[in-house]
Amino acid sequence: MKAIVMTATGGPEVLQLQDIDKPAIVTPTGVLVKLKAAGINPVDTKLRRGLYPIEQLPAVLGCDGAGVVEAIGTGVTRCKAGDEVYFFHGGIGTVPGNYAEYIVLDERLVARKPESLDFIQAAAAPLVLLTAWESLYDRARLQAGQTVLIHAGAGGVGHVAIQLARQSGALVCTTVGSAEKATFVKELGAERAINYKEQDFVKAVLDWTHGHGVDIAMDNVGGAMIEATFPAVRHYGDMVTLLQPSADVNWTVARQRNLRFSMEIMLSPLLFNLVEAQIHQTWILEQCARLFDAGKLAVHVSRVLPLAKAAEAHAEIEKGSATGKLVLTIG
Repeated sequence: MKAIVMTATGGPEVLQLQDIDKPAIVTPTGVLVKLKAAGINPVDTKLRRGLYPIEQLPAVLGCDGAGVVEAIGTGVTRCKAGDEVYFFHGGIGTVPGNYAEYIVLDERLVARKPESLDFIQAAAAPLVLLTAWESLYDRARLQAGQTVLIHAGAGGVGHVAIQLARQSGALVCTTVGSAEKATFVKELGAERAINYKEQDFVKAVLDWTHGHGVDIAMDNVGGAMIEATFPAVRHYGDMVTLLQPSADVNWTVARQRNLRFSMEIMLSPLLFNLVEAQIHQTWILEQCARLFDAGKLAVHVSRVLPLAKAAEAHAEIEKGSATGKLVLTIG
């Protein structure tokens, strides 16, 4: 089968289109999926550059996939040949990813593709859905009526987080870097779009919340933004970050405000083979499928490229400031 193979760590040029063996079902609960599309995420580029460990090379990247079940193991009960599915699996550690024509995974990790989405949209969704859901619901315990600050609201995770927060009855403000992105996030349901290039976002948040600060802040940026956000969160509020705080973060304001600080890395279940957590993530995808089909959730795809142009897609995503997601089509 055709696959994009990472032959070494380095720049996008290490991603090469090659012929490799088609995977086979080796367990009773295995499912063979003919991939139609694969989502591209920043973590893919970090793995390629060697910022996260790759246990063996050559490797096939890609955590997000969508396709059609082609064959099933003798013990499979959750799906059948011909079913359209989407999932988060592969591309990390020793598990081959979705920059390929086929993948095999356990039936417990497969969710039915939302009927309202095509394969491209479905492949763009899993990682950002899981990250936003776990951040807001599992880490920060979001409740109806709360106020939420979402950094980088026009990005892949951010634009989904806005919708999930609004779906729960929360009020959302978000940081963006342009007037076009401000329009985009308001269309998704954000009440306030703060252009961080033109405004002091903390002052804007405090004005929006009448001086109290938001109940929850979700950081999708990292670096200096983590510490800078502390004064925008109310006393006894929550903050969750997707990034590793640096060693020089001054936690004084967070401590004085009694903030509950959480970290979110939705890769852990796959990285550490936490089976129950992986099953929970499949459940999340099933809940999101219902929201998609009810017209209450959407995923924005900014660009679609063929599998052979994976290197070009990586180069584009590394430029930063993307709106929505990039996707590879397969077959």
